[in-house]
Amino acid sequence: MKLGAAAAAFALIPSVAAHGYVSSIVTGGKTYPGSNPNWYYLPSSQIVPTAGWFALNQDNGFVSPSAYGTSDIACHKSAKPGSTQIPVKAGDSVTLVWNTWPDSHHGPVIDYMAKCSGSCTSASAGSLNFFKIDASGLINDASPPGTWATDNLINASPAFSWNVKIPSSLASGNYVMRHEIIALHAAGSSNGAQNYPQCINFQVTGTGSSAPAGVPATSFYKASDPGILIGIYSSISSYAMPGPALAGIKKMARHARDFALGA
Repeated sequence: MKLGAAAAAFALIPSVAAHGYVSSIVTGGKTYPGSNPNWYYLPSSQIVPTAGWFALNQDNGFVSPSAYGTSDIACHKSAKPGSTQIPVKAGDSVTLVWNTWPDSHHGPVIDYMAKCSGSCTSASAGSLNFFKIDASGLINDASPPGTWATDNLINASPAFSWNVKIPSSLASGNYVMRHEIIALHAAGSSNGAQNYPQCINFQVTGTGSSAPAGVPATSFYKASDPGILIGIYSSISSYAMPGPALAGIKKMARHARDFALGA
């Protein structure tokens, strides 16, 4: 990369806020780069090959409930697929590492997968049908706003990381993982929830045969859902996880409060 060209390109990129994005993915003892939002504007010759999807979230911004009916809710704003796929075995764990996440942005962490027709490097966000494989929300309700999945993500080792298990019975093939945080700090007001979807391409191998049908991301949420329109700073004792139910694959309890698929 020529320094002058790179500097000129980055000069056109808006400065970023501190919400964060998935900066790396770890599985099978290897670390793979995520998609830096700033790369969206760069020519492909200047971008590190990545399985992470690119989107118009250079401000590390969010998708609001008013956009739930658009394909932006699938993989973020105007998303386009990453140029590679990460190999992973069904039953293995994947660690998604964010570059940062603000401790004020409490909420659930939810994971979905969608099988691609062909390579995921040529998929479109609007064509994907996702099934939910993992979800964690309110951990405890002591001292509002309580402890949330995002607090576990922040305090994980490494910091800002989240582990997802690929269902062991999942059929082999090419998949997009949709990893999402929903920040609820302003969700007590209409259109106040903030969705931060991140998509990553995977090539899954194994002997499983499960192939959940999935649904378009545009059908996941409504602005009035109790898990979307909620005041977390008042006393709450439970949280209604938004979106479809966990996919009908063999289930395994990760914790009493969390659920994962696979064995």
